[in-house]
Amino acid sequence: MKLLLGHSPDADDAFMFYAMAKNLVNLRGHDYEHILQDIETLNRRCQATELDVSAVSFHAYTKISDYYALLPCGASFGDGYGPCLVAKKKYSREEMKKLRIGIPGVLTSAYLTLQLYLGLPHGSFQAINIPFDQIQQAILDERVDAGLIIHEGQLTYQEEGFTLCEDLGAWWARDTQGLPLPLGGNVVRRDLGLKTISEVTETLRESVRYALDHRQAGVRHALPLSRGMDEKRTDKFIGMYVNDLTLDFGPRGKAGLREFMNRAKAQGLIEKIPD
Repeated sequence: MKLLLGHSPDADDAFMFYAMAKNLVNLRGHDYEHILQDIETLNRRCQATELDVSAVSFHAYTKISDYYALLPCGASFGDGYGPCLVAKKKYSREEMKKLRIGIPGVLTSAYLTLQLYLGLPHGSFQAINIPFDQIQQAILDERVDAGLIIHEGQLTYQEEGFTLCEDLGAWWARDTQGLPLPLGGNVVRRDLGLKTISEVTETLRESVRYALDHRQAGVRHALPLSRGMDEKRTDKFIGMYVNDLTLDFGPRGKAGLREFMNRAKAQGLIEKIPD
């Protein structure tokens, strides 16, 4: 079966899907067409049920769970780190509530975490949607006062001249006594049936395990998508988001996701908690 597979054009996703892209694991008779687009575009394409398998934000999953099943592997958690609020100078949480903040998409988990952090729902503060790789420039151009940085920018913002106002993953860990922050997972269309869902799950798990077992080759495969980072820093970034929690949520991952959903629902930030 031909399956449209969406994932982000960044180093951690490239690493995760390396073995599938290179046919190094058992694809179980399926032909995957890899589609690389930013996470907010993938979120919206899944809202339109355009993709068979895709990386999505956990925030977006609350809106598509009737049509897509969440896989138990392939997830990214921020374990004591995560999306970073940066600016030209230090701002407090209270000051942030009045600033123009560049965000990488309203369906991203980073944006949902920002709402939890500020204690404010969408529409009650100045969140300006900007492609994730253009947020730093928007700060420099003074189109926004601060920005919510995801992907490799979390490792490079200091040398780009920005000040950290808050690491939302670190804040989440402090506020939840050490739970990991759920950011993104992988989903598959429910109407493909249990057999195909199971096959996709096992193939993805094998792909993640293969990359972890053949780390140098996986990192070098991902290097062209690391936005100028060298191999050592790319390896560090990949290790932040592809690890044991990616192979399986485990008790900590499930607890983190449960807390994330419960808090968002309690504050009226999402309509429902998926099964």
